[in-house]
Amino acid sequence: MLITASEIADAVAQLRGVMRRTPLVASRVLSERADREVWVKCENLQRTGSFKPRGAYYRISRLSPAERERGVVAASAGNHAQGVAWSASRLGISSRVYMPVGAALPKIAATRAYGAEVEFVGTTIDESLVAAREFAERTQAVLIHPFDHRDIVIGQATVGVEICEQMPDVGTIVVPLGGGGLLAGIAAAVKTVRPDVRIIGVQAAAAAAWPQSLAAGSPTAAARMATMADGIAVALPGEVPFAHVTELVDDVVTVDEDALATALLLMLERAKILVEPAGAAGVAAVMEGVCGQLSGQVCVVASGGNIDPLVLSHVTTTGLSAAGRFLTVTATVPDRPGGLISLLEMLRDQGASVVDVVHSRVAEGLALGQVQVTVSAETRGPDHQATVREALAQAGFLR
Repeated sequence: MLITASEIADAVAQLRGVMRRTPLVASRVLSERADREVWVKCENLQRTGSFKPRGAYYRISRLSPAERERGVVAASAGNHAQGVAWSASRLGISSRVYMPVGAALPKIAATRAYGAEVEFVGTTIDESLVAAREFAERTQAVLIHPFDHRDIVIGQATVGVEICEQMPDVGTIVVPLGGGGLLAGIAAAVKTVRPDVRIIGVQAAAAAAWPQSLAAGSPTAAARMATMADGIAVALPGEVPFAHVTELVDDVVTVDEDALATALLLMLERAKILVEPAGAAGVAAVMEGVCGQLSGQVCVVASGGNIDPLVLSHVTTTGLSAAGRFLTVTATVPDRPGGLISLLEMLRDQGASVVDVVHSRVAEGLALGQVQVTVSAETRGPDHQATVREALAQAGFLR
């Protein structure tokens, strides 16, 4: 049975004064891309930096005294971990979280700071979840699933309630999609009062279990998980979210890694909104025009902003490259005085700003008297990159 309006109203009451009512921010650049008004729902500004504590707090607050005494356990790459740890500490309950090996260090540190014990198991959320379930069975701790529980979906539904209140004329809502708890909750809340609103879920193409699951009619595990968007890298959709998504969601689309990186960079530069790759999925979908027919005003949910500064640096570089603003070329220059200078002068004359130079005399395929030089430079876009490449090729620098 789908969650009901009365259950959602109870969550709204329970979370009032506990969760932040996150702002809606108008985005001129997205509005121009979509040819309609686009607003961003900033769940990256929620407590712990993502929407996750809405569901975690509501779930934990409903535990019986006996269940609270046994503590809670969870599995997460970071955002759910922080949501559970923060919620449990606020409610005076002990918590333990299993995280994948390689989880972002800031998310690990934050989870511990919120009061949870942290253990590392596996390389994916799904592997960590196996360990969390085993711990729950062994100790009788209560498993707080990241998405596959009715109370979790009800808690996340409060995002949809806020959107409808803040944006009464919303026509389309675009939501990042991993296990499905956020999308299911928003769809349930919105469709209850506005069945005409179009709801779209967005997955990373390199970790997309939902398209094949929807086609099969049941949750089906994805064959690969290879995305920078760790927050939505879930191999198997949840049963509870699946029932809601199949009934209430209008479409599920995917975006590639370059689109995610470009979207993150766009939000940072143009909107001054810091999101993690998973939180940028909806923005990427609007930018890429993969949402099909958009209806009315559009709300894009920025689901989280917890990103490792090192990952941010890498993703920013990827985004610059995808946007045609960062060019890397490998050129061959004569191994004599002035050989490298002639290459750099040509880049200067073409208006490319050199960032980095790597010089090698032992690269494969080099003739005697040649040197291979790999140059990274800032450019002004795809057209400028093409002009620079053509100039270098005509001068004989590119093999």
